[in-house]
Amino acid sequence: MKITIIGAGNMARGIATRALAGGHTVTITAKDPGKAVLLVDELREQADGAGRVGAADESAVDQADIVVLAVPFDAARQLATSYGPRLGGKVLIDISNPVDASLDALVVAPDHTSAAEQIAEAAGAEVRVVKAFNTTFATTLVAGQVNGTPLDVFIAGDDQGARKEVVELVASGGLNPVDVGALEHARQLEGFQLLHMALQLRDGGHGWASTIKIVAP
Repeated sequence: MKITIIGAGNMARGIATRALAGGHTVTITAKDPGKAVLLVDELREQADGAGRVGAADESAVDQADIVVLAVPFDAARQLATSYGPRLGGKVLIDISNPVDASLDALVVAPDHTSAAEQIAEAAGAEVRVVKAFNTTFATTLVAGQVNGTPLDVFIAGDDQGARKEVVELVASGGLNPVDVGALEHARQLEGFQLLHMALQLRDGGHGWASTIKIVAP
């Protein structure tokens, strides 16, 4: 698949690493083109899969099968509004966690919604929005595992075909996809990631190196 990642931070690095391991073509675009180029250079040095990576301007979203908003919630919502008319039929992945600075609360409004649902509203009905990667930390994505156990990636979206595409992307990168169903379940995904993030800051916290895992017989 052709994957365009908007953003050049740590989460962009992690998701791109897994996509490249899965053999996909990855394009990085960012507000600061220089940061995108630097990230691409790093990814090329460390890539161990069959994928290809490059940097491009915002036109990269037009050629993508999947667009990943690897930016904070407010920026993601603005980008969804801006790019929405160009993304009809494409899969748009929201990875954001709309938390306050103290990690005490979610900051989406109105109540009883999620960042993903607000991004879907901003993007428009023709864009197939999927929540994914919001429960995985950047360093664990680069490694693809914690203590030898592949990461679970929880996937929510109203379009079953879009969820299937993201399931394939996740699995190809050596991760374990967990399809949780409709986009409204992004509310729960954002909620338990708030707790997961807060645990990192406690005395004896996990140092942003833990993961959330479903264990079943």
